[in-house]
Order: sequence, then C-alpha cells, then structure tokens
Amino acid sequence: MWHGYLLGGTGSNVYTRALAREWSLAGHDVTVVCQERHPEQYDLGGAGVIVPELPGGLLPTFVLDRYEGLDARLLVDFTAEQRDAYVAANAAALRDLGSADLVFANHVLLGAPVGAASGMRFRVKAHGSELEYAMRGRPDLAEWGAVTLAGAEVVYAGSEHIREALEEIVGHVHRVEIVPPGVDIEEFRPEPRQKALAGLIGEASRDPGDGDERHPDPDNEARFADFFVRDEPTVVYFGKLIENKGVQVLLEALAGLDARAVVVGFGDFRERLEALAPPGTLFTGALEHRHLRHLLPLCDAAVVPSIFPEAFGMVAAEAAASGVLPVVSAHSGLAEVAAGIGEEVGPEAAALLTFPAGDASALRDRLAAILTLPAERRRELGLAARRAVEARWSWKVVAARLLASIA
Repeated sequence: MWHGYLLGGTGSNVYTRALAREWSLAGHDVTVVCQERHPEQYDLGGAGVIVPELPGGLLPTFVLDRYEGLDARLLVDFTAEQRDAYVAANAAALRDLGSADLVFANHVLLGAPVGAASGMRFRVKAHGSELEYAMRGRPDLAEWGAVTLAGAEVVYAGSEHIREALEEIVGHVHRVEIVPPGVDIEEFRPEPRQKALAGLIGEASRDPGDGDERHPDPDNEARFADFFVRDEPTVVYFGKLIENKGVQVLLEALAGLDARAVVVGFGDFRERLEALAPPGTLFTGALEHRHLRHLLPLCDAAVVPSIFPEAFGMVAAEAAASGVLPVVSAHSGLAEVAAGIGEEVGPEAAALLTFPAGDASALRDRLAAILTLPAERRRELGLAARRAVEARWSWKVVAARLLASIA
C-alpha cells in the first residue's frame, strides 16, 4: 500500500490503516509505504511500515497541516522538478521492497504517478481531496493524472460523486469501480451512557496535555466530566475546523434550539468558530477514535454541515454505527450515505437526515424534529442506522470488495 501521509487523523489516513489491518488479518502480506513516524500507535494487524526519505523533506499536500520532520507545501506550489523527485523517491522505495502482487496507491495525485513509476501492477483509490483542492482548475495536474491513471488496472471511487468529479477533471477513465470507505463497527457501537462517560473520561486522562493542535485539549478530562454530568440534548460535530466544513452553519442553527454542541477537531478556523459559538459549546481539540467511540453514544445527533463536496460521509457512517442519527448537507458523497441509512430508518426519518447545504434554518428544523422524538424512538432509529452501516460499510465488507477481482 502506498500512502503519502500519516496513519491517523484524516479520512484517507484512517482508510489506509484500516485496510492494512483487514488485509493483513485476512492472511495477506501487507507493507504500508507512508510518512507515519509512529506506526506503533496503531493496530495494523501485522502489516509493516516503511517511511521513505523525501527529497529536501518536501511533502506535497492538498490542505496545509504540520508534519513532523517535513516541509509540507501545497501540491499546486510544487515545481515540476520537485514533483518528479518526490515520485522517483517513493517509487524507488516500492521497488526496494521487491516484487508485489499489487501496489494499492492512494490519491490520483500523487498515487497514480508513483504506482506507474514503480513498474508494478497497481490500482488507485481516488479520495476526492486531490481532485477538488489541487487538480480542479489546473489542466497540467489534470493531464498528469489522466496519463498516469491510464496504466492503473482499476481506479476506485468511494461514491458516485467522486466518479463524476474524476471524469469532469481528468476525462474518461477506464474501469472505475465504486467501493465506499469503511467503518470499524466493533469500535463504533452503541454504549450505555454511564459506561460511555466513564470511558471518555478515562481516555482523556491518558492524553498528553502538551498543547499540540493535533492532540486533544489539555483539560478535557475535567471538562468532559462537568459537561456530561447533565443529560441534556447534545449535538456533535467532528472533523477539521476549516471554513469548507461548514461548522459555522451548525453554530448558527443552534440559535433558538434547546440543545448544546460539542465541536471536535483542529484547524485554522477554530478561533473564528469559538467567537461564533453560543455559550455552553464545548470545543475539545482533536480527538482520536479511542475518544470518539465513547463520545458519540453520549450525543443525540451528529451533524456534517460541509459546504464543499465530500468524497464520502465517513463521520456520518461512524455516528450511525454508534447508534446516533447523522444530519448531513444534501450533496456529494454525504447524500449517498444518508440515502443508504434512509433505506433502513424509513421515509419519515430519512427526510430528517439531510438539509440544503448552508441553510442553518433547515438544519435547525431537522435537529428540532430529531431531538423532540421520544428517547426510545431515537434509540430504535439509531439501531436501524447501525444496521445500514453493518450491511454496507464495515471494513471487512469493504476490504473484501477491493480485492475480489485480483487473480
């Protein structure tokens, strides 16, 4: 598996480590080539990790973040020479591992160029961030993606939206298969309130408290205990704190709503969001799955208010697996996830799962309708939402689909 980034935090990072674990547990010999400096933090099921040295320490990204020991810059700011050097270094790392039955490469750029340069059989997973944040509007990058994808055996898209975006940006691609990302249904599951709260506080007690923006806020243990001692209607957002994620729409929707919010994540928009948030809103900083598995069951609804297209609705599916109804912007991959859940919860509840992107009033109406349902009815709908995840998006199901056609 080739992945240019880390193994925790963002969607493609989680995707990579989850697949590595599932394929390894299924008996395959898996090596992940990535930039994760601390792979021991993650359960990879026995998969190995190789970290190639990057020329000049330069890492091409789609959204700027900080990376330990690397100089992260936007892909669109790389010169052709810098891009070529990056591809050559990563392809050499793959070849140094010896012959493989398959190279599974993440992101059209730079996964397709790396896969093509490896000289081995390769498949590419298009995640969407590269398409929307780097390649759209850049004919040179779009052409590079098209040329290198031509050598891929299969290109995977996580949703119909990503398949359409891929064709819009790079043109027709031979053999695109839609296989959505997955959810760890053993990690994300319903949990009784007191057990969930104890688990959340226990995980917070293990946090480093070092003030790093990629880590939880230092005082979360006490703040969680104080916040959740009261069993009040609670809405949660978890994801990056950047403007395109639309958290500001959720905060506006809370006005006049008998509910409080928990906002999980890090990003350069946090300070602005804190200024917009109504009193009582809890900002936690970045949380890991070990926290979220306990936090989600303490909430009554999860909101994914992105105003920008999303490849899939991973956070919505994780909330549903925890027995929490997600409410998402009605576009892109988010709408496809809502539709899958809607088939299980029935048409009346399905109508509450989406709202027009950016429409705070409509979001307020959806949340009000969910929060006024009897607790037992919300629990029934949450369990139905989980059934949708089990049938469609468990990592075991997804991992098997991705390798089903390999001879």
